[in-house]
Amino acid sequence: MSIQSLPKSWQISTVASLCKMQNGHSFGPNDWDVTGLPIIRIQNLNGGKEFDYFSGIPDPRWIVEPGQLLFSWAGTKGVSFGPFIWRGPRGVLNQHIFKVLASENISKEWLYWALKDVTSRIEAQAHGFKATLVHVKKSDIERQQLLVPTGAEQRYIAQALSTWEQAIAISEVMLSNSKKQRQMIVHLLTSGKLQLADFQNSAEKFKTAHGSIPSNWSYPNIGEIAVEVSQKLRDGEPLPVLSCTKYTGLVDSLSYFKKQVFSKDISTYKVVSRDCFVYATNHIEEGSIGYQDLYEKAIVSPMYTVFKTHGEIDDGYLYQLLKTEKYRQIFSAATNASVDRRGSLRWKEFKKIHVPLPPLAEQRAAISVFDTFYSEVTNLEKQLVTLKAEKNALMTILLTGKRRLTRNSLPHVEAST
Repeated sequence: MSIQSLPKSWQISTVASLCKMQNGHSFGPNDWDVTGLPIIRIQNLNGGKEFDYFSGIPDPRWIVEPGQLLFSWAGTKGVSFGPFIWRGPRGVLNQHIFKVLASENISKEWLYWALKDVTSRIEAQAHGFKATLVHVKKSDIERQQLLVPTGAEQRYIAQALSTWEQAIAISEVMLSNSKKQRQMIVHLLTSGKLQLADFQNSAEKFKTAHGSIPSNWSYPNIGEIAVEVSQKLRDGEPLPVLSCTKYTGLVDSLSYFKKQVFSKDISTYKVVSRDCFVYATNHIEEGSIGYQDLYEKAIVSPMYTVFKTHGEIDDGYLYQLLKTEKYRQIFSAATNASVDRRGSLRWKEFKKIHVPLPPLAEQRAAISVFDTFYSEVTNLEKQLVTLKAEKNALMTILLTGKRRLTRNSLPHVEAST
């Protein structure tokens, strides 16, 4: 920013002029203990609760008190590189983190947000491993320029941005709780531990290897309700390539990864028609299973297994059942029991796994309930994206002085957010 466009009463300065950045100590295995002061590492900045301890006499420069402003100068882009307000216990700092001591008349809270802006600049120029790792020198941080408002405006800016950060934190908790509620309702309805009011026609249960289920439910193995599909691409028109992810299921590979991660030679890839299931043969125990509802036809790596259901079954219900944590554990146990030394769960073993199935009408009624919970999760995710975008936009205009604040003009976020 030029002097001519500098907001009135603001100054241009460098990070080095606004604070002192003090390195932590290089604690080696010989320094570790099971008692004493916890050694604060990068993973602890992101909420990690596991510590090694230092029981010796610490240099005062290593000591970190709760509320201290820290700066991680080595870490993962967008996650662990940059400024943090320490919320943990009193401890000692390791060598990959700076303790940041604000200069006189500089608000620690404003400096936190200003250093976030510095972080964004450095990350934009980073060329680390796969463009995700950042490792910078102290001088790289200290030479960065900042626009410095008056002390009062520093406090107003910090307060405004903190309001948005609190709203985001509340929204993240709400989203996490909503996801847990959805996972619980899916587990209860697909295991028969809970039945919808219109279908509570029998209190009798019968035992299975995976628990007791209502007596009017069936308990087939997957091979009784589905068949493997193994059509190869060979020659023909180009088809989109799909990848299977743990959480999202099937995704368009190019769009999702923003680059080609699949083989250049796709002649051996499998054709996946709409309404087929796909799972990662070598990673099914991680929950990597998806349902093809993106295209009429697509292709997947030959490392995937493809199957299609038949009979009295709702694919949406089966998909939700197979994505539960319980079935991830079942897949893991089946993979470990498999004679395949590569840790695969091939169709001949996968199809032996049993699934509890209510009558078709009950499956469809359960899907309606799942969709209601899914809509709530989706709405909260959209709200969170909006709040983060608003915060980023607000950071830009406040930290550059394009919008000036007074006590009476501080933005307000409704408590319901």
